[in-house]
Amino acid sequence: MTTATHILGLEEWLGLEERRAYVEGVELRYFTGGEGDPLVLVHGLGGSAANWVELLAAAAGRFRVLVPDLPGHGGSGRARRGSGMSQFADIVAGLIEREDAAPALVAGHSLGGLVALRLAHRRPELVRALLLAAPAGIATSTRAVQRVVTLVGLIRPGRWVAPFRHRYSERVWYRRALFQRWFVADPLAFSPRATLGFLEGPLEHVDTRTAARAMLADDPRVDLEHIRCPAIVLWGARDPQLPLDDAFEYARRLRAQLRVVADCGHLVIGERADACLDALDSLAESAP
Repeated sequence: MTTATHILGLEEWLGLEERRAYVEGVELRYFTGGEGDPLVLVHGLGGSAANWVELLAAAAGRFRVLVPDLPGHGGSGRARRGSGMSQFADIVAGLIEREDAAPALVAGHSLGGLVALRLAHRRPELVRALLLAAPAGIATSTRAVQRVVTLVGLIRPGRWVAPFRHRYSERVWYRRALFQRWFVADPLAFSPRATLGFLEGPLEHVDTRTAARAMLADDPRVDLEHIRCPAIVLWGARDPQLPLDDAFEYARRLRAQLRVVADCGHLVIGERADACLDALDSLAESAP
């Protein structure tokens, strides 16, 4: 097997093993390692498993982690044509069953949060608790957001800047230029390691538009009252993409705890990984 460090060039991924499997008819690349309670980490739109690099160094010492590249993203194959959020959730469910990791703590960021919600609704027996880090699904249903997501999917700006990531990730001006306006509140707090993690996927993507269309067409609010597992909603106070009002609505509908992270943007899993880890520890202690 190939180690994730070979792919990413990041020593912090030592001990994670790359695996590939066909799940629900899709070739899925995922990484696994660590010991303890199972933890599934689901990245956002245009991201990859590498997005979780800031969290993984600590999490793999406390949990048995499963970190997939969603269909069309990173090293995974294309989703089936016309796939919706339910199909993406079923693929994550198939991975959990394949790895005998149920019931798992499931953490999802942005699009990944929406996938996690669909998973908890469709297959509650597989989900022990949810960490929703700035989940999509409310503001993303507006026409303005739909236009932006569609445009970004066509242009794919990440593929133009990613080739320079190893040369400039240490430079604050590079991180500020790429991330500050749309993704992070504090480019100084967004480390070179996180920068590499968020720029690792775009050069490998084969189809992010299917996931984008699925995200834009899905509104989870009608089903949230049926989700019974414990949940924590985590949100950056200065998220430029998703309004804080969404956080309050998710927390209210899910009867979940809301944690707002000061001076933090949309990429909370990279910008404030310690807040994510603290939330995961709380869920692990409190969830049956």
